[in-house]
Amino acid sequence: MILIAIIIGCAVGALIGINAPIISYTYSGYLAIAIIAALDSVFGGIAATIKGKFDMIIFVSGFFGNAILSILLTFLGEKLNVDIYLAAIVVFVGRMFTNLAIIRRHYIDKWINKSKESKS
Repeated sequence: MILIAIIIGCAVGALIGINAPIISYTYSGYLAIAIIAALDSVFGGIAATIKGKFDMIIFVSGFFGNAILSILLTFLGEKLNVDIYLAAIVVFVGRMFTNLAIIRRHYIDKWINKSKESKS
């Protein structure tokens, strides 16, 4: 079921990406930071699912909350002429690597346990 959702999501994203107009340089920073914030939430959701602690309300609020906060930081930084968005990037990317490590360890452990069981 999840695999079907991923495939449909990738197909829809590709179609939108192909048909979407080019985003101007003015807004590209906002979009980039919003995408990083959204990816952080997605990796966090996957890691929470693996741990058995996933909650849809927390996921959705984090997804939109992180994206909105990062966009506001980017806007504020632009007005102050300071690259405040870099702080958000560091935090989000750091959490993405942490969550990716949790996901990777889970599937590696699962694979190792499966190979041990097949040898027994």
